[in-house]
Amino acid sequence: MSHLTRTAAPVHHLHGVTFRSFAASHSGAAHLAAWHAEFPPSTVGTAHSMTEEEVLHVLRGRLAVELGPDSFTADAGDAVLIPAGTRFRVSNNADAPAEAWVTTTVGMNAVMDSDGARVAPPWAQ
Repeated sequence: MSHLTRTAAPVHHLHGVTFRSFAASHSGAAHLAAWHAEFPPSTVGTAHSMTEEEVLHVLRGRLAVELGPDSFTADAGDAVLIPAGTRFRVSNNADAPAEAWVTTTVGMNAVMDSDGARVAPPWAQ
């Protein structure tokens, strides 16, 4: 399927964030996974790393990013390249919603910082 509509995109909720899956195996993607993420105000992220690199492009608002030893704010229009295996956390510390477009490789898994659990996010499979 080439036309990936918002209404047809599967929706998932995890850690207070809404993930709308556009490109993944469910839509016929062989290599790339892409989704829209919505961060409500005051959403504290969960630290994790990914098995594949990821690119997060902030569409609206501001996101507080922890990437390895670095911490910074990514504003609308900014992109963040997250290398595979790097500890990562993204939070919305603002009083307004934030949104991002995220792209990675189909089959990416997350490794949770808290307990080392490996998670296969359905929006990236």
